[in-house]
Amino acid sequence: MFASFLAAFFFALNATCASHSVRALGALRANLGRLVVAALILGFFAHTVGRGFASASLGWFLLSGLIGMGLGDLGVYGALPLLGSRLTVLMTQCLAAPIAALGEWLWLGTKLTSQQVLWGSVILVGVAVAIMPSKSSPPKVHVRPIGFLFGLVAAAGQGIGALVSRKGVTVATTAGEHVANATFGLTATYHRILAGVVFIILWFLILRLFRRLPPAPVVDSAVRRTSPRWVLANALAGPVAGVGCYQWALATTPSGLVLPIAATTPLLAIPIAFWLEGDRPTRRSIVGAVIAVAGCIALTLNR
Repeated sequence: MFASFLAAFFFALNATCASHSVRALGALRANLGRLVVAALILGFFAHTVGRGFASASLGWFLLSGLIGMGLGDLGVYGALPLLGSRLTVLMTQCLAAPIAALGEWLWLGTKLTSQQVLWGSVILVGVAVAIMPSKSSPPKVHVRPIGFLFGLVAAAGQGIGALVSRKGVTVATTAGEHVANATFGLTATYHRILAGVVFIILWFLILRLFRRLPPAPVVDSAVRRTSPRWVLANALAGPVAGVGCYQWALATTPSGLVLPIAATTPLLAIPIAFWLEGDRPTRRSIVGAVIAVAGCIALTLNR
């Protein structure tokens, strides 16, 4: 559970880093850049400290990366211009958890207790209260119905990607590998991100072939000069630390418990944005955060 909270924290920190790199490079290039940098860092770790490609679960983690960091990310980037950031995050975070929990129960036989389901639901309700658009704070884009399909793809990608990772953990455990440590989590993260890099590069080339590649944003030279450091920070906070802790959590805890805690990422991003960017939280976001934190405490006590 501690690894789940760490993952949520690093994902929240990553949100600020990502916004700066996207502003300088555009969403597709910023995402590709962070994944390439993360793959190089994690690859060095995996082939020196970790087991490289020797794990019995290699194929499962590669598949998890294709689904979660490939298809899932495409869903996110497809939904953002059609739903806005808050509705996209809401769909992705709040639907991924039940998709993963249901899938793990049907496929791997992992059952959650009624109290765990209750408190996991409380966390998701708190997230919904905090970030749900309202009349006083509507989406910043014209919402189109097709966006909800992309949002569902994003949620399914994240949920099924977590489920496949859990399958990889069971395969590695059966093979006698020690999975309950950060080394295994970071090596599994390397496998996932490597598959995600291949997927995004192929998508990048397809868009370029059909001349649908979005142009890089026009920014001043000062913003352009700072883009490498933000891409590096984006890679370290998200794919390296965030996904590494996420995989570490999935190695020891059912996905139906990990994903609700990971869903608190947008709430943890609120104080980080206030600290780094002076973005004041609303009263409703504070109320939602209190509900979600109470759910996290209860879920941890009822593990």
